[in-house]
Amino acid sequence: MTTPDEARAELLARIRTSDQPQTVLRSPELRELADNIKDLQPEERSGAGKALNELKQELLRAIDERQAELDEAGTAPIDVTAPWDVNSKRPDLLPTETGTRHPIATELERVVDIFTRMGFDAHESRQLDDDWNMFGALNFPEGHPARDGYDTFRTEEGFIPPAHTSTMQNRVLKAGKAKLEAGGQIASISYGRVFRNEDVDVTHEHTFYQVEGVFVSKDASLAQMLGVLQSLFETYFGQKLKIKTQPAYFPFVEPGLEFLIEKPAQLGGKGGDWLEVLGCGMIHPNVLLAADIDPTEYRGFAWGGMGDRMIMLKYGIEDIRHLESGKLAFLRKFA
Repeated sequence: MTTPDEARAELLARIRTSDQPQTVLRSPELRELADNIKDLQPEERSGAGKALNELKQELLRAIDERQAELDEAGTAPIDVTAPWDVNSKRPDLLPTETGTRHPIATELERVVDIFTRMGFDAHESRQLDDDWNMFGALNFPEGHPARDGYDTFRTEEGFIPPAHTSTMQNRVLKAGKAKLEAGGQIASISYGRVFRNEDVDVTHEHTFYQVEGVFVSKDASLAQMLGVLQSLFETYFGQKLKIKTQPAYFPFVEPGLEFLIEKPAQLGGKGGDWLEVLGCGMIHPNVLLAADIDPTEYRGFAWGGMGDRMIMLKYGIEDIRHLESGKLAFLRKFA
């Protein structure tokens, strides 16, 4: 076990010869001294803690002195992020650049704002979840082939980076059950990042964003759902739009539909051009039962989609991979 005096002598010597003296504060000797305090008798802990704090202060003074020596000698560690060459003189006026919002953040906020003005609650989805919320609560039985369409990653502990924001649905339904029983309704959206085991190309990415919505009441209907979604896209694109649906299969809704809008003029659309924008339908009775909601008394509708592809369409982005790339040349287009 290292004694305080031994640690002091060793750390001070290390600081005096180091090109990065501040790293001494993360040394195992200091961690060991801090960990040892809990093993002392109660009457000894106060004195040991005081001595450790005094040692840290002494080390900080020594680090400042060593850093000053390095700066004066011109041998300070190289900052690889500095916007000038290591052999060039440091400019008197450093270049600055004002940051801007990422297009994903801008558009998600716009969609959330539209829904909250309609009366929906908004929740950010989780980025790590379990099999029950990913599949079980959404009417995906164990071994069901429909799970293959939501192929995703798993941790060694069995947790799942969600493949859709619908992982929040069971939680939203359970949290809103009291509202239903009090004569109200559940109206909520969940938004966030999702993950798929995809072959990445210009239109497919392993990481992207979705928005999902849930509405439950005693008389929820497809007509209400279509009205909500049409209002969303007309507000989002700022023009009147025709809509249509076509049958689709999703385990958590029955009937399931694909929702299409007439391609907006700002995207170069003309009569007869249609865009599939999301999946939707009436919530399956099994999903309501999983949240302890009686499907003979209540019914609801849900939808999920939008996200990155809508942003690509709106801004004419040719490659979905740009959105997660962090490339400044791309991001400066939205400055």
